[in-house]
Amino acid sequence: MANKHRKSFGGISLIVLIGIVLALGALWLAGKPCVEQDTDIYIPTGSSYVSVVEILDEAGVERLGIIDFVGKLKKLDRNPKAGHYLLPKGASPMDVVNMLRSGAQKPVRLTFNNTRTLQDLAGRIAEQIEADSLTLLAHLSAPETAKKYNLSQEEVIGLFIPNTYEVWWNISPEALTDRMAKEWKRFWNEERTKKLSRTKLSKMEVITLASIVYEETKNVGEMPKIAGVYINRLRLGMPLQACPTAKYAVGDFTIKRVLHKHTQVKSPYNTYLNKGLTPGPICTPSIAAIDAVLNYSDHSYLYFCAKEDFSGTHYFSKTLSEHNRYAARYTKALKKSGIK
Repeated sequence: MANKHRKSFGGISLIVLIGIVLALGALWLAGKPCVEQDTDIYIPTGSSYVSVVEILDEAGVERLGIIDFVGKLKKLDRNPKAGHYLLPKGASPMDVVNMLRSGAQKPVRLTFNNTRTLQDLAGRIAEQIEADSLTLLAHLSAPETAKKYNLSQEEVIGLFIPNTYEVWWNISPEALTDRMAKEWKRFWNEERTKKLSRTKLSKMEVITLASIVYEETKNVGEMPKIAGVYINRLRLGMPLQACPTAKYAVGDFTIKRVLHKHTQVKSPYNTYLNKGLTPGPICTPSIAAIDAVLNYSDHSYLYFCAKEDFSGTHYFSKTLSEHNRYAARYTKALKKSGIK
């Protein structure tokens, strides 16, 4: 009888020993490289542990069995954390699990510029973070969002100063606009704020005028001069008569030649029919355009017209008769080029 117990105990001991050996082997393998090259992975919010392992598999990460063993050992399976992770070349299963368990994300670089509408902006941002464009647009268009930042609905797009920002890939729409509001305050430093008095415009009005200047020209050298024309018109009570605002009113940004029918479209954004600035920015203007408004050229010009050589530069005029002569040259060049 004692012999049987000794055999039974010996069998259990052998099983335990095998288990210990296997566990030690797994832990040894857990320290060996499983990532052949720097690898980006994206774990969506709400992902299950099984989904995380599948994502690692699709990314070409090796030793998934060991990762699974270590992951369960360290309770990663109970709370996988969403986000963008950069798995460095040579990372081991232990490294991978520790990274995912701690939520050691790598920020993504968020860039947007030259967007004309909230739909455009939401689409551009959605290409770079987890939130989809419809979710972003719904948030940006919500009355509560505008109210939170003391903006009108038309001004919300002006909260986004074009630049490159580092954000978490899984940042929420609410956290994103909070971040942009902080960046807005940072952008309006003491130096820029001091220049507001010269323009006699508010911060958002500067952004709005800059958006018109930016749509008029991408020539940074001419931006302050064009801004000066619009400042002069605003102070005289003249309509801005900016072609980009007519395009915005029509809703067709492919228009190459603004015609009389376009300037007669009824819209608060059409500065041919309405005096003053548009209700909000007509695009996200570059920082150069914003600074051009703050540093507008002090001159007496009231008109400008694109040059007939299509160089992107302009003629500037103080009188309507002089402007009309330049406009005739440009119109002739358009016809000659077949632009209707």
